[in-house]
Parts: sequence; C-alpha cells; structure tokens
Amino acid sequence: MQQDWNRISFVHWAVDPELVAPLLPARTRPDVLDGVTYVGLIPFDMRHAGFGRGPAVPFFGDFAETNVRLYSVDAEGRHGVVFRSLETTRLVVALGARLAFATPYTWARMRIEQDGDTLEYTTRRRWPRPVGAGGTMRVTAAEPIPDPSPVEQFVTARFGLHTRWMGRTLWIPNHHEPWPLRRATLDRLGDDLVAAAGLPGLVDREPDSVLHSDGVRTAFGMPQLVRA
Repeated sequence: MQQDWNRISFVHWAVDPELVAPLLPARTRPDVLDGVTYVGLIPFDMRHAGFGRGPAVPFFGDFAETNVRLYSVDAEGRHGVVFRSLETTRLVVALGARLAFATPYTWARMRIEQDGDTLEYTTRRRWPRPVGAGGTMRVTAAEPIPDPSPVEQFVTARFGLHTRWMGRTLWIPNHHEPWPLRRATLDRLGDDLVAAAGLPGLVDREPDSVLHSDGVRTAFGMPQLVRA
C-alpha cells in the first residue's frame, strides 16, 4: 500500500520499558533509547491511500486517523512500531484492517481544524468499546528542525511495524523520506485513548516530546514472519 500522512503531530511520553513490555507482540521487546522507551499519541490526515502502484482509492483512501503506538525491536534487529489502537472515520477500513492483519483499527468520529500553524484534532470512538473514548488535542507548530535530535529521530524514523496475526508476529516494512519536522507546543490535551490502550494516567503529565510535520508519502512492503 501507498499513502500520504499529512498534518501529523507527534506527542510522546518517555516510560520505563517494563511498563510496555507486556503489551508487545510475542518475539519482540521494547525498543529503548537511553534507558527509556516511548508511548506516542499521533493524529494526522490520511490522504491518497491505494494498493500497489494503482491509483488512490476514492473516498475510502482519505480519512483522519489517530493512533496510540509503542516502539519495538525483534531478535533480527528490525525496529518498528506497535499500534495499540488506530481511530479512523471509515468503518470499512477498520473492519478490513482487523480482518487482514489483526491491526486494532476502530471506527470513530474525527475532525481536523487548522488555523495557520495551529491545529486542533478531535476524536470520539464509535466502535468497539470503550465507545466515546477520545478527546481533543491542540498543537501549534513552530520553526523547522534542520538536524533532529536522537529522540526526535527515534520517535519518527520508523520503517516498519510489528503486529500479531493468526497467532504469529509479523514485521511489515515501510519506506518514506525523512520527516520534515517542526518544533511544536501542546496547547491543549484532553485524552482517554492512551488509557483505553492500557496505559492509564500517562497523559496526566507533560509530554517529553511534541513535534509536527506537514507530511510524507509512505509505501508498505510485504509482511515478514518474526521468528524466535
């Protein structure tokens, strides 16, 4: 698949790896930087999603999304993300992704409002439980980051994902150009998606990293089985 990830904000909290280890697929472990790993809350605007080299899928290829994600690595050294939840406004997308790769998509009402460099993301889950989970995030993007720090690279330069599928763990590679990152401030956050994803209380403290990007084009490759 190919798709554009636009108007994306990355909000992250540093956590003890032991906190997230039980939430990862078998044969993976928390990916760690300087003794910690990260939990991300990431809303964005999906555009022009399509299969292979074909055209984008009309209507169903454009939607707002919010995901809660963790960071993983397997025994072969493949780094990735692990999605705890992915909110989407397209029910067909949520059902298809769950059936095809057991990716925990959910159906939600979402909107993105932008006023200059300030973006407000609003999410409310419709299915499955907990119905009504969501919240509002307001982010203001600032100056570009010409040379991302190790943390900024760690939470954005991810070229694959780990997921459970039919009792096995898969690694699905993806490719994209380096994110054109900007510094950002978190002006407002009311969220219970992170708690619903198994990490209660985390959003009650200030995040350790807030970034924004206008977006990139990304392409996913064929899944690969993760072996012990």
